[in-house]
Amino acid sequence: MAAADTRSRGIDGIIISADSHVMEPVDLWKKGVPEKYRETAPLFPPHKLGEGFQRREGGQDPNARIKEMEVDGLAAEVLYPTLLLGLYALEDAGLQEACFRLYNDWLIEYCSVARNRLIGIPAISVYDVDNAVKELERCRNAGLRGALIWQAPHPDLPFHSRHYDKFWAAAQDLDAPVSMHILTGHSYHSKERKGVERYRGSVNLKLADVANALFDFIFYGVLERYPKLKLVSVENESGWLPFVVQQWDYYFRRFRGENPPPFTKDPSEHVRDQVFSCFFNDSVCGRNLEWWGKDNVMWSNDFPHANSTWPNSIKVIRRDLGHLPLETQTKVLAANACKVYGLDMSALPAGISTAAQAAQGAQAAA
Repeated sequence: MAAADTRSRGIDGIIISADSHVMEPVDLWKKGVPEKYRETAPLFPPHKLGEGFQRREGGQDPNARIKEMEVDGLAAEVLYPTLLLGLYALEDAGLQEACFRLYNDWLIEYCSVARNRLIGIPAISVYDVDNAVKELERCRNAGLRGALIWQAPHPDLPFHSRHYDKFWAAAQDLDAPVSMHILTGHSYHSKERKGVERYRGSVNLKLADVANALFDFIFYGVLERYPKLKLVSVENESGWLPFVVQQWDYYFRRFRGENPPPFTKDPSEHVRDQVFSCFFNDSVCGRNLEWWGKDNVMWSNDFPHANSTWPNSIKVIRRDLGHLPLETQTKVLAANACKVYGLDMSALPAGISTAAQAAQGAQAAA
């Protein structure tokens, strides 16, 4: 990564959303999968612009997205799927691979409009690891970065199993960060939860998924075996992390003599060196950044979903991060994403337009 752009830094400088979304065509898979999967391929209900998850035109139109990014003051966005997230729960490995390949082809074309600003993360099915490695390599050669896998693995394929070893090795060799996003895989979200239980899913169960995933990577020695492998926790927020990592350290040091796990470093060292986390609506994280996470946390806006901070991201950033030192602001808003995804910050546009800055500054003062 090139040195941080000296033209402007912090909130008034280059801003990258480390977790934004595209909006796939609802019939992408029904029309495109091989004939043998056509009957079981997913077909989503039609939606109108401004409804549901498709709140802005840029979800499907990359040229519109560039304009909408500039309204929000952003220089670049890291892009994840919307409708496809639920397909990580598919039990049919062949159907999942076919659906993911179609999505990746669509994403490659979408990002081709501005590859230095639209950072596409390919969807990788890991039922068959040999096929997963091939798809990872194909997508990397086509200009996509990293890899999105399930956050809640199939019960027969826990992250600590050796099933994934070839994939971890390939991701490490390709410098492809492995992302885990909420609502992916085989967990609470695969079944409808009603009434009060929806709140349990939104907080308790969501955090249990990512905490258990990271635990497997650390405590079963995956990160120690693959020291250059990077993990990205996406849309799980970040305020909870320092407490959990502190507790992992405490019990590791307390019991490692009588119950030694297959790794040697403190869990916090693995987190510091190999784990990154996105947040967008987490004021606790903003306070924690005074003392923890400035090299590992990345801001995001969740565009174009209904709970996105667009078009008021600068206002939200000033509220949650404005008290931080300029160096920390710069890392969290841009430099960490550049480090993770190999972006050259000096090649990015300055991000926020004068008009957007004035408008959002006026809102902040109101």
